[in-house]
Amino acid sequence: MLQRILPNELLAAASLVLALAALAAVLRGQPHWGEVRPLVWLHLVAILFATILTPVMLLRPKATRRHRQLGYVWFTAMLVAAASSLFFKVTSDPAGNWGVFSGNFSPIHILSLWVLFQAPMIVLRARRHDRAGHESAVRGMVIGALLIAGFFTFPFGRMLGSWLFA
Repeated sequence: MLQRILPNELLAAASLVLALAALAAVLRGQPHWGEVRPLVWLHLVAILFATILTPVMLLRPKATRRHRQLGYVWFTAMLVAAASSLFFKVTSDPAGNWGVFSGNFSPIHILSLWVLFQAPMIVLRARRHDRAGHESAVRGMVIGALLIAGFFTFPFGRMLGSWLFA
């Protein structure tokens, strides 16, 4: 049912729009690049890789060697993005620099933990030739961890939003 409402083509287009908006924000924020911590750059580059690869993965033929190779790149990018975000602090309090590891926890960290659990499940389902389970899990991650979470990187004075709309 959800696939009829949100077909792969729509998810691919939304991913492309999100990637282009993020890239535009990064380019517009060039004067502030030196203020950004390396961990944030790691997270941003990883999520951009995943977001740019998503349309390719959703629209190109499945079950091919190329799909599998790009899938591992996408999988790695998602893991790096999720793991790096666990170190982000939620508040602007300069004392807490280690995110969940210093008790600075937020709902976005739940999403990161979900990605760290779900991404290996996506690979496992593909290896078991569970096409429906694999596709459903990928679509869920694209919708939740890329598109919805990606949308929320732009409002509320967040870095990409302040760069894009400055």
